[in-house]
Amino acid sequence: MLVLVAPGQGAQTPGFLTPWLELPGAADRVAGWSDAIGLDLAHYGTKADADEIRDTAVAQPLLVAAGLLSASELGARTAFGAVAGHSVGEITAAAYAGVLSDTDALSFVRTRGLGMAEAAAITATGMAAILGGEPDVVVAHLEKLGLTPANVNGAGQIVAAGTMEQIAALEAEKPEGSMKVVALKVAGAFHTHHMAPAVTGLEKAAAALTPADPALKYVSNKDGQVVTTGADVVARLVGQVANPVRWDLCMETFAELGVTGIIELSPGGTLTGLAKRALKGVPSVALRTPDDLEKAAALVAEHAA
Repeated sequence: MLVLVAPGQGAQTPGFLTPWLELPGAADRVAGWSDAIGLDLAHYGTKADADEIRDTAVAQPLLVAAGLLSASELGARTAFGAVAGHSVGEITAAAYAGVLSDTDALSFVRTRGLGMAEAAAITATGMAAILGGEPDVVVAHLEKLGLTPANVNGAGQIVAAGTMEQIAALEAEKPEGSMKVVALKVAGAFHTHHMAPAVTGLEKAAAALTPADPALKYVSNKDGQVVTTGADVVARLVGQVANPVRWDLCMETFAELGVTGIIELSPGGTLTGLAKRALKGVPSVALRTPDDLEKAAALVAEHAA
């Protein structure tokens, strides 16, 4: 069984959308999305620098647009048995699963990005990845410092979130047994109580949606469970901004479902990297540029049931 995954914020790099816009019809699609949400996605995906695309209000729609573009090149979704996304990638996954239209997904993520950017501006906050160490030991250390384990990613990686002072304390005193602490290029303490102000706006945006039930297994960040109704998917998308991402549980579910291959949408690399350590022996392809589509097609042909 093939699983399709979509990366979250932090995966973007300057100019990463450029080669995807060269595909037939891609520039027109992106122009239409840009008009619909009031954001020049082509500009930010091709010409903006790292600081500009670090802005949460920009990064999130940009990532969803890139994911949808790359997904459209993979062919029929019937080749995949399940889909999941990390953090904002859940919106990409919801669109691919047929829960939301592309336009609704981009409108929703635009609201999400703006709301989370506003929430992040209230207090100076950030995130840092802890590599290595026993999970229980790491989590206890984070709680001692007042930090939240915002992303429990599995494969020896937990991402902490909190105020910049708390992040600095973590960098000065890493958890026992961990190898290193790496500050992330994000603009806030996502998936913590700091994001609670963004939930209200998302609830209003969600009320205007008419979601369909997923056309394939949709695995949720909340608890790694397969969600079967569109209404539940959207409710989880709303609440997830202020709650931890349990990607470790998502990967456990992939294994239980019998995953035989993983393809990560653009800008790929982060989630396939985690899978190589947590799901050893499962082949994967990360879509970084359109040049990777041939490898993805070969994996689909080999593993799609």
